[in-house]
Amino acid sequence: MPSSDWRAPAAYAHADHISAAGFAWEYLRRDEDYRRDFRRIKAIRSENPNARIAFSERWGLRFRDRPGSTRRSRTAVLAAVTAA
Repeated sequence: MPSSDWRAPAAYAHADHISAAGFAWEYLRRDEDYRRDFRRIKAIRSENPNARIAFSERWGLRFRDRPGSTRRSRTAVLAAVTAA
């Protein structure tokens, strides 16, 4: 979560230059329900495709498979939320 004041226009100066997907990410990553769901899905240690599919469908997320993958869902793809 950014430490800047979300109400300050300067905190969003970069928004003039991001894609629609980037803008959606800026909005989504601040949503407390999303953050809660992400923590829950990240805590699932075993491969649980049904839980990951439900998470993706709830939040309208789609993820590309890695080259040569066998269509395994990976929470690592979603880990960007912790870096943002």
